[in-house]
Amino acid sequence: METTLDDTLRGAGLRATAGRLAVLEALDSMAHSDADRLFRAVSEVLPTTSIQSVHNILADLTTAGLVRRIEPAGSAALYERRIDDNHHHIVCTTCGAVADVDCVVGDAPCLTPSSAGGFTVQTAEVTFWGLCPSCQNVAQ
Repeated sequence: METTLDDTLRGAGLRATAGRLAVLEALDSMAHSDADRLFRAVSEVLPTTSIQSVHNILADLTTAGLVRRIEPAGSAALYERRIDDNHHHIVCTTCGAVADVDCVVGDAPCLTPSSAGGFTVQTAEVTFWGLCPSCQNVAQ
């Protein structure tokens, strides 16, 4: 039996509102999107929504563990639905395109710090930087 977005929200202790459903649906097809881009997508379906509502929904979904927030340097916060693993990201230094990078070696959290200072490491976050294929073609 397939889990619906309604079930996913309720399973996380959230009401299945039209706004939350619209944001999750938008993120399914627009990974690594910022709040402004998601607002534009959601407002096509829910014209009365506001940017503040989208920010609030993203905060709720992040807190509930249904979306992941990433913050590449020099970028607005970006959101994605891929939350079930400890993957990393690669960011184009020219256009800002973002792509997922699976862990290269070993088990999550992928990296072992030389000293954790008493902390129990749960995840590691790595951001790779470089030129995406489109920007490489322009640079040639």
